[in-house]
Amino acid sequence: MTGGRVVILGKTGRNFAAGMSGGIAYVLDTDGNFDYFCNKGLVELSAVEDKTDIRDLQEMISQHLAHTQSLLASTILTNWDEYLPKFVKVIPFEYKKVLEEQKLRALELKLQQTEDNPAHHY
Repeated sequence: MTGGRVVILGKTGRNFAAGMSGGIAYVLDTDGNFDYFCNKGLVELSAVEDKTDIRDLQEMISQHLAHTQSLLASTILTNWDEYLPKFVKVIPFEYKKVLEEQKLRALELKLQQTEDNPAHHY
């Protein structure tokens, strides 16, 4: 995967994320052993805690339910507080760095625009 986002609700095979240069994967880890199957050389594994990530994950599962009537998707959404901690966010180190730099540039631009606009000065 070079960009985008994906949700994995099923089992993964060995070497998950090998060659993953961008994008984000949210993996449901019901057995608590996903890290064993993941190639952690280029990616970071973390809990899904960011509000944007939580919203995106919930929306993707909702879309999956709408298109497939998946019983698992329905169960996850109905029991959201129970299932959210079982998801692992997988993101390549370099991709995370690029996203953080983009956020920083956007914030700097916003600050510059605020400083340049005399209406915001008191």
